[in-house]
Amino acid sequence: MSIFITFEGGEGCGKSTQAKILYRRLDKLAIPVVLTCEPGGTTLGKKLGRWLKWADGIEITPVTELLLFNAARSQSVTEIIQPSLKEGKIVISDRYADSTTAYQGYGRGLDLKTVKEVNLAATHGRKPDLTVLMDIPPEVGLTRKQGQGRKTDRFEQTELAFHQRIRAGFLSLAKEEPQRWLVVDATRPREKIAGIIWGRVSALLAKEKEPS
Repeated sequence: MSIFITFEGGEGCGKSTQAKILYRRLDKLAIPVVLTCEPGGTTLGKKLGRWLKWADGIEITPVTELLLFNAARSQSVTEIIQPSLKEGKIVISDRYADSTTAYQGYGRGLDLKTVKEVNLAATHGRKPDLTVLMDIPPEVGLTRKQGQGRKTDRFEQTELAFHQRIRAGFLSLAKEEPQRWLVVDATRPREKIAGIIWGRVSALLAKEKEPS
């Protein structure tokens, strides 16, 4: 039963929380499942992620961001995602290629065709079966992050307009492939959101069990 599920959204949307909730629910049902994240799912990804989020006094260009995120992604696909799917496991990824399209394409203004081509090479053409978009107004999400009482990273420090473009980008991507995306209002209660996501995942599980 190999299903690839990704969680996407802007800063403070709660996607990491919902990815963990789904992981724990599947694990309790004894369904083989793997939870990973970008860019930190692998040893290489963790090192690249620290540079991308916390590099002080270093100018990282949008193209460099595009390439570094995809370097981490390629490693994750090769090391975690593809092998797990081949073993018949469900793979849940906290962020994937759509994040790069939204952040570096729509947010930073890079050519979308170029971004998608680099993403395609890094993912080896592997697309998610389901992408959950935790949609939230950027000002609400950023306020949530600030309320956590920790240092803000490079992306969280960027102007509000950047985050507004990211949200518009995610919504545009979801509109292009409605069959793949589940758009959820991330301002709703955590339990309600988890129930909506589980309803969609349950349908995927039932479809996988149908005789071919």
